Amino acid sequence: MKNEFHNMSDAELNTKLQELKSELFNLRFRHASGQLENPVSIRTCKRDIARVNTEIRARQAKA
Repeated sequence: MKNEFHNMSDAELNTKLQELKSELFNLRFRHASGQLENPVSIRTCKRDIARVNTEIRARQAKA
């Protein structure tokens, strides 16, 4: 999983971050309305967001 984000360009990482944030919003909305079948998907999405943010900050630290 780490290599997945490590091999992305900066633009791809920013796009992926926006997609994940949008997905998290939709998951939270579905959870609040009782339509979410798998609540663990919220945790997985949050962790993916953290992984992307970590990779972005690691690249900024190198620069």
